[in-house]
Amino acid sequence: MREIGGVLVRIGLLTEGGYPYVSGDAGLWCDRLVRGLGQHEFDIYALSRSERQEDRGWVRLPPQVGRVRTAPLWTAHDDGVVHGRRARRRFSEAYGELAAAVCGGPQAGSPEVPGDPADSAGAEADRFASALYGLAELARDEGGLAGALRSESAVRVLERACRAPGALRTARTARVPDLLAVAAHIERTLRPLSLDWYEDDALGSADLCHAAAGGAAALPGLLARHFLGVPLLVTEYGVHLRAHYLAAATLEEAPAVRALLAAFHGRLATEVYRAATIVTPGNSHARRWQERCGADRAKLRTVHPGMEAARFADVGEAVPGSRCADSGTLVWVGRVEPAKDLISLLHSFAEIRKAELGTRLRIVGAPAEDPDAATYLAHCKALAAQLFPDEAEGAHAVGDNPVSFEEIGGPEIPNLAEAYACGAVVVLSSVVEGFPVSLVEAMLCGRATVSTDVGAVVEIIGGTGLVVPPRNPRALAEACVALLRDPERGERLGAAARARALELFTVEQNIAAFHGIYLEIVSHSPVRRVLVDDEGEPLPFGTPAEAHVPGRWTETRFLTERRPRWAEGAPVRATVPPPTPVPVSVGEGT
Repeated sequence: MREIGGVLVRIGLLTEGGYPYVSGDAGLWCDRLVRGLGQHEFDIYALSRSERQEDRGWVRLPPQVGRVRTAPLWTAHDDGVVHGRRARRRFSEAYGELAAAVCGGPQAGSPEVPGDPADSAGAEADRFASALYGLAELARDEGGLAGALRSESAVRVLERACRAPGALRTARTARVPDLLAVAAHIERTLRPLSLDWYEDDALGSADLCHAAAGGAAALPGLLARHFLGVPLLVTEYGVHLRAHYLAAATLEEAPAVRALLAAFHGRLATEVYRAATIVTPGNSHARRWQERCGADRAKLRTVHPGMEAARFADVGEAVPGSRCADSGTLVWVGRVEPAKDLISLLHSFAEIRKAELGTRLRIVGAPAEDPDAATYLAHCKALAAQLFPDEAEGAHAVGDNPVSFEEIGGPEIPNLAEAYACGAVVVLSSVVEGFPVSLVEAMLCGRATVSTDVGAVVEIIGGTGLVVPPRNPRALAEACVALLRDPERGERLGAAARARALELFTVEQNIAAFHGIYLEIVSHSPVRRVLVDDEGEPLPFGTPAEAHVPGRWTETRFLTERRPRWAEGAPVRATVPPPTPVPVSVGEGT
């Protein structure tokens, strides 16, 4: 949908495990984007990750959302498609090419590749793309590939690719259980190939597709571009390939499984970056990952995440020191998980206490959804009790530990802003980060910060806080002591940090950036439909002249005469929203 002389654009928003569901990744960001761009129209195409996520329902959607289509990644539905001999041969050839591209060598950006990232643009990447679109065309012609991707034939094809000359050395060691695990993972990722979203009245009606992440979320956008010529915009605040590597390092999987899945996701990331019209990383750290995986620098536009500054205005604009409960208190805010390295923070605090006896540490957060997070929190509490015995001011007073573990929502910390207001210095001790939202929140509250040099920390801070190496408790302690002993310096850094955050990391700048990118993409994309006015009459001069210039964008695609089965019945997953929408209630990720 385009409005000549106006700004109305129809966007197909592609998500995985997030918006419009109440719980999920990037849900709050997507909701702010959709609500902030009320002049545009959004159709949402969402992939869910679990039955629990679907049962919890959706957020309350704004009126600019035209429709929502959903499909599950957590379960495989039997599409009832029975392939004939010709279709089975086509599948074996295409899947064999895809498996050969995966087994032929690791992708640039993989831990196994220390060399030049330009290798990602080689023949294997083209081979993977050709095979992927071959499978997509087969799924479109036959009505789905769910059964074929789970078949014994797929496992045998994968085994032949692993045993072929030139395959990854690690892949040659794959046993049958390893091959089954890899085939199951590939089938789950490629489920969007069998969806009924690739028609003129679905993604074909969008002016552009905006994938809120890489991986499976971007796959419908790849197919919409391939089948319908719809331009693709990809946003990654956390690089999907990097997240896969980090997750794989914590799983007890065979080396062959890790190597094959790393190569598969690397090939998929390369194709996503190649096919996208524009890629928007959230920071320079993500941008370097994307470039290493083959993204063209000319396509990259850094768009920082947007935070709701008004939530922290009372604390950030207060008179210096007036909202600080204790000038000798350090605050840590976030999800309690091993990547945050609270163990180093506690050992660092032991050094701080030697220099500043009255200092306190308030750890504000809750365990992450990971099952091991609760165990990690218990371990941190035990270490704090061991390092810091309860103290009392006098013989008749009750002892208290200088380290406290608290959660937001209690009488002392009713909201997130008060968590940052209860101390003079905010500490980030992580060993792994992408874009640490808690750091921006602290800056909006006008707090001095001490952070470890991970992820996009240096880019966020920009000289308005102190940065130390990760896993270095002594350096962390020295930086904290320096700010505790010089409150005026801390106030100056806090004021500078708030000014920087208001300039770079607000919702308004984020929405304005995407509004400009949408118009840029649409202005360079040929009109593929006849535009009509309010009375249904063709709109004069609605189609620009360049749309009539012969070229690839004007080629007519002929569909098969037989109607595909996915167009005959109900979609893969019910697309009707729950009867009682759930209000938006998503907290900031940290």
